[in-house]
Amino acid sequence: MKGALTIAAYALRESMRRRVFLVVLVLTIAFLALYAVGTNAAFDSIDAEAAGAAFDVDDQALTGSTLLGLAMFTTLFLGCVLAVFLTLGAVRGDAERGLLQPLVVRPLGRTALLGGRLIAAAGVCGLYVGAVYAAATVITGLAGGWWPDDAIGPGLGLMAGVITIAAISLLGSIFLSATANGIAVFMAFGAGLAAGLLGQIGDALNVDTLENIAQIASWALPFEALYQGGLDSLTSGAEGTTAVIVKLGPFGGAQEAGPLLWPWTAAYLGLIAAAARMAFARRDL
Repeated sequence: MKGALTIAAYALRESMRRRVFLVVLVLTIAFLALYAVGTNAAFDSIDAEAAGAAFDVDDQALTGSTLLGLAMFTTLFLGCVLAVFLTLGAVRGDAERGLLQPLVVRPLGRTALLGGRLIAAAGVCGLYVGAVYAAATVITGLAGGWWPDDAIGPGLGLMAGVITIAAISLLGSIFLSATANGIAVFMAFGAGLAAGLLGQIGDALNVDTLENIAQIASWALPFEALYQGGLDSLTSGAEGTTAVIVKLGPFGGAQEAGPLLWPWTAAYLGLIAAAARMAFARRDL
């Protein structure tokens, strides 16, 4: 464990030296500032008498959940970008530059190196998306007086989702170059979101094939299921027409996670870690 923490500290120092965190901080502040302006404008434009009352829709809940859902998508995407850039060259990239050979033989070893890189990426990305989600939730609540029915669950889902992405990217770094690994992880991220949209279309049109594809993708890429489950938790208490509309959700739709999602996510991370250790152990440096 001490060796893994040493590697994690090294990875964080290297990221700070390259000003990765400074760039992320500036862009995140810009996003939250724009989100605050847009949220205030959206809530100010609500006309409950003209639209909401006519269709029995809670305009406040609809506006708040849609905006926060969009913020969740953006947060997950930003967390995905951060996770990829912290891990895309963690193994093969460093091996090609000759940085790994002195470490994996003595004194740390391969398991400590993988564990340290995962601890660094998971810790930074998890805390990042949790903080951005919390800020977006507070901005939404202060701007429109609307708060999600479950404010904690969606944040935890985003944190688990981005940690899963970091683990996938770390596994990919064993086999692929930095550029190829980054492309592969972003394509997997996009495929997961596309599968969620297909599932919503299949549900609306009653097409079992599309629903089955979405369900398989959610198990194969659990960050998508965690995101959808978080969207569902935002308005778990909504009823009537409002519930039907908000369940459509932005970029994937809201879908109840189910009791097996969190155990499967933990098992999935364990399988990824085991596969990464086995693959790294067989790789010549």
